[in-house]
Order: sequence, then structure tokens, then C-alpha cells
Amino acid sequence: MPHFEDDQQGDSKVLTKTKTRTKLARPRLYKVLLHNDDFTPREFVVVVLQHVFHMTESDASRLMLYVHKNGVGVVGLYPFSVAETKVAEVGSLAQQAEVPLLCTIEPDTGDGKDGGDDGDSGDDGDDVN
Repeated sequence: MPHFEDDQQGDSKVLTKTKTRTKLARPRLYKVLLHNDDFTPREFVVVVLQHVFHMTESDASRLMLYVHKNGVGVVGLYPFSVAETKVAEVGSLAQQAEVPLLCTIEPDTGDGKDGGDDGDSGDDGDDVN
């Protein structure tokens, strides 16, 4: 609402306030990568992808086969703290199951060269035999 102020001659003038808007930058995204190994059961990988990354069974199976064939695949893109948490959760489940399933983080370059499909959905590839 404008603020009115009288000057010395009794005339009124309007003072306006300038509002500054801060534009927030999007956080940098990180790729969560799943790596193939020769020991982790395929079924375990599918269950982990369903539990940690909330994939359907068919998407998890597709990603697992992709990783098995290509050696590594992008599970998804996340802000660093989310990616770090997901990698830790996969590592914890792998340790409990006594399997060497490896999941890592890599900064996203945004160039589409992510070693997987589109890098943002979790249908890239997965691990195991």
C-alpha cells in the first residue's frame, strides 16, 4: 500500500517501496550409478531398486539387465544429499545381504552422456548376472 507524506508546502506526494525478488538457482544434480558385479543375485538387485528407488518390478528388471549388459547404469538424478542417502541405503542393504553391490554418485554434466538411457527416471540399467 502506498505511503503518503506531506512536504514542507503542504502538498502530498506518494512514496513507493521497491520489492526485491531473489531468484533461486536449481540445485546441482548428481547421477546415482549402479555397477555390475559377478556375485550379487539379480533378484536382490531388483528388490533393492524397488525398495530404495521406488521402481516398479518391470522397470527395476529392465534397469538390472541394462547394468548387467553394460557394466554400469544411471538409476536417477538427485540433489547431492538425496543421492548420498540413496547410495548409503543401497550400501547398507548390500552389506546386510553380504553381497558386493556397488552404487556410486557422480556429478551430472547435463550433456546426456550418462552411460544409460535418459539418466532421470531410473530405467537405465542394473547390476548383477
